[in-house]
Amino acid sequence: MSKSISRRTFIKNSLRTLATVTGLSVGGGYYAHNLEPKWLEIKHNFISHPLIPKGFDGMKMIQFSDTHLGFQFQLSDLQAIVEKINQMDPDIVLFTGDLMDEPNKYNAQNEIPPVLNQLKAPLGKFSIFGNHDHGGYGSEIYRDIMEKSNFTMLQNNSARVSLLSAEEIFLTGVDDAMLGKPDFEKALSGIPKGGFTIMLSHAPDLADISSTYDIHYQISGHSHGGQVQIPLIGALVTPPYAEKYTEGTFDLGSLTLHVNRGLGTTRLPYRFLSRPELTIYELRAE
Repeated sequence: MSKSISRRTFIKNSLRTLATVTGLSVGGGYYAHNLEPKWLEIKHNFISHPLIPKGFDGMKMIQFSDTHLGFQFQLSDLQAIVEKINQMDPDIVLFTGDLMDEPNKYNAQNEIPPVLNQLKAPLGKFSIFGNHDHGGYGSEIYRDIMEKSNFTMLQNNSARVSLLSAEEIFLTGVDDAMLGKPDFEKALSGIPKGGFTIMLSHAPDLADISSTYDIHYQISGHSHGGQVQIPLIGALVTPPYAEKYTEGTFDLGSLTLHVNRGLGTTRLPYRFLSRPELTIYELRAE
């Protein structure tokens, strides 16, 4: 009986995969190019830990990532995302890299800060470098845009987020793994022992290093969730440093990792079974 069920399940899944691949090649191209890239998913993650101070209970962070402006995602799309984020009333906004697809070729650089400056986050806006931010001689272009947009850059350094009650948590960020120079020791220096610490790393696979430090949660992007996924096969292409952890939430001992699928696309203007994502993180004090 179990063999019969297994055989039936295998045939059913095989037919579903065949239909998916055929649909993508015949009629699904329109869906993958025009519909899914605009079909935003909002994920809600709760971060619960004994080291989270009581004053931070219910604090809300929102992450957006991998916009790749200038490829398929445009300035009007960024404006819509900013408005969506503001509607959710975050305390903190996080951007985890890859703002422009090719920074030195993007002609509307000066139009980005007026849009990002509309983001409201009373406890701060923080950003890190992705590989595309360094690529195309873009490092200083990107830094200048984010600083003009009132984001605090976390490039192998950390920031204290404190309340009037003197309670505090810590955000730290490492440089991009592909084209930067991530330095965990430098990024974590100055954070007191016992302080609840969130790591921002564009590359999710660096979580294996984060898990060896006193880091409690890592927030990443980079992978686009594979951008195109095929049932039973998974992501067709994953970039370096996003091959082990491609999307979703992972428990790695004392560290929890979440990999956001990003908002834009790169190389191919398609998303299939890998919707663009905004992630809400709500802190819970135990």
